[in-house]
Amino acid sequence: MSNFEYLLSSINAINGVGKKTTSLLNKKKIFTIFDLLWHLPLAKIETSEDTEIENLQVGKIYNIKVVPIKYNFPRIKNLPNKVICQKNNDKLECIFFNSYEGYIRKILPLNKEVLIKGKAGHFRNKFQFINPTLVNSDNSKFINKDYKYSLTEGLTLNKYNQIINNVLKNLPDLDEWLPVEISKIFDNVSWKESIIKIHNNDINLVRSSKYFKRLAFDEIFANFLLSSKIRSKIKKIKKKNKIFDLNYQNEILKNLKFKLTDDQILALDKINNDMKSKQKMFRLLQGDVGSGKTIVSIIAALNAVKAGYQVAIMAPTEILAAQHCNYIEENFKNYCNVDLLTSKTEYRNRKKILNNLSNNRINILVGTHSLFQNKLSYNNLGLIIIDEQHKFGVVQRKKLSDKGGDNCDVLVMSATPIPRTMMMTIYGDMDISLIKTKPKSRKAIKTYSKNESKIKEVIQFINKEISNKNQIFWVCPLINDSKKIDHQSAVKKYQTLNKIFKEKVDIIHGEMSKNQKDLVLKKFSEKKTDILVSTTVIEVGIDFPNANVIVIENANKYGLTQLHQLRGRVGRGEKEATCILIFKSNLSKNARKRIKILKNNNDGFKIAEEDLKIRGYGDILGFKQSGIKKYNLADPMQHKDLFYLAESQIKKIENNNFNFESYNKLIKLYDKVSIINESI
Repeated sequence: MSNFEYLLSSINAINGVGKKTTSLLNKKKIFTIFDLLWHLPLAKIETSEDTEIENLQVGKIYNIKVVPIKYNFPRIKNLPNKVICQKNNDKLECIFFNSYEGYIRKILPLNKEVLIKGKAGHFRNKFQFINPTLVNSDNSKFINKDYKYSLTEGLTLNKYNQIINNVLKNLPDLDEWLPVEISKIFDNVSWKESIIKIHNNDINLVRSSKYFKRLAFDEIFANFLLSSKIRSKIKKIKKKNKIFDLNYQNEILKNLKFKLTDDQILALDKINNDMKSKQKMFRLLQGDVGSGKTIVSIIAALNAVKAGYQVAIMAPTEILAAQHCNYIEENFKNYCNVDLLTSKTEYRNRKKILNNLSNNRINILVGTHSLFQNKLSYNNLGLIIIDEQHKFGVVQRKKLSDKGGDNCDVLVMSATPIPRTMMMTIYGDMDISLIKTKPKSRKAIKTYSKNESKIKEVIQFINKEISNKNQIFWVCPLINDSKKIDHQSAVKKYQTLNKIFKEKVDIIHGEMSKNQKDLVLKKFSEKKTDILVSTTVIEVGIDFPNANVIVIENANKYGLTQLHQLRGRVGRGEKEATCILIFKSNLSKNARKRIKILKNNNDGFKIAEEDLKIRGYGDILGFKQSGIKKYNLADPMQHKDLFYLAESQIKKIENNNFNFESYNKLIKLYDKVSIINESI
């Protein structure tokens, strides 16, 4: 087995790791030896090299040199074994539960000085160590005996230390993969030396060390190399370039009720250039809430239709898909034939859609994941548009790109602003267009916070807004009441408001059928209802220009980015909009900080950066849960300098047409999406 293969081998390849221990380690998401290396110690356990027995303090862990002088192995079962040890005429009892006589004689031979470790106890005026361990100083430069780890139940600290020490002792020397000029920045410390250092130091102290930073850079660099390799692979795909008529696009723009911003025009130009080229487009359209990404994507879709191609627009929810479809049909029916397909589409209608699609009678199909099921047969698919892309990871993006074939361009959109270092990590495999400026007609949303005890004031304000013919979203975190969580439920709030506002209130949530949701939204759109009580199902994409107020219950329980997304559901017309954050008493420090930031800021990118500082990378909008968190050590906020350093290095490699094969081992070692060998 090579050094490289050893690191990627299963943890059961380690001596002393059987089925039970393997199962326990798997619970901590430790499957390979390489995984084990990133399960870092939490803190140092206070010990000294040698301690006098009379100085022991109950409850603390010590290293102590003693001489075993007497064994006591009871014949009665279930009684513990005991070894009397001595140091300077003071006695220490070593008590063993479930340990064999042979093992005890081996680690504590009579009349020989040994160094043992244990937690000090006191029983019947005598100091005791329960199940002490022998400290083997022969391999002290590799062995970490004094650090505690986060472990699952059933796995002892002693056992885990034996495992990690075994691995550190056998850690292979790997060929250096960092370029010479980069390695110098970290004083030429090796990968192996860095691993040993971070396991033999207090993690809180070692974070600022060159060893920690070198390993953090390795993670970032490997991730960027992978993204660059994917980009390179996609750009090598030769496609038939699309022929555009810009007079056609100008006619569409002229008939719009508004003018595109400079950012929108620039983004559209980049998308058009990609589609007109012979290289496959793989582009992200990133923008803040209400910045106008959707209209840019629709114009791009109409350009593709004019060039003779079909377009698939995929949204994360049926509500948003239906809204996109309705918007295109209402505003652009003279330019295209559009239809909607979701998992809820009735069989007869589905059959008709599939037939029209294969015969090219539908040239824009809007839907959810149903758009890419195997039964669907497009006549000439030329553009895939994926809305709210943060729901999909690298693997899903790659599969969707492959689905359309070589001639199909891919445009993905996200209204989830994230800091640039996060963008490098999550979307590094794509070209990126940003829309930061919002239409001039959009006014900043006024944001207020109210304690739930002042709900009557909120009701009075809502009453006034309704009299001014404005509509209201009222968002609750739960659908129904919960005995475990003291949060406001949508159903209960709907019942309460309905008593106050009489027939002017409706409700929408994720457990309702598509037909029920459509009916509710239609009534709200036609202004037959004034207040729409909802869960976060309205978080993404819903667009009702007459909705100018949003009330968010238990606002302290949401992240900043999600609150900003919810707030973005209002203020989409020309009127001034209001967001009211309702919270309970006794807010935490972070909750107060989040609410203050949101009240003082309407810039989604700045808000996202603050959210990242407060909540930690990987936790924004569920990135951690959806597998997008890629790093064990690197942090996009704390290590900005390392991210920019890696980015500059990747540009050098790309500009010099460097062969990625020399970095394959590094990429494979750190790859967490498992697509290197399959699709790259």
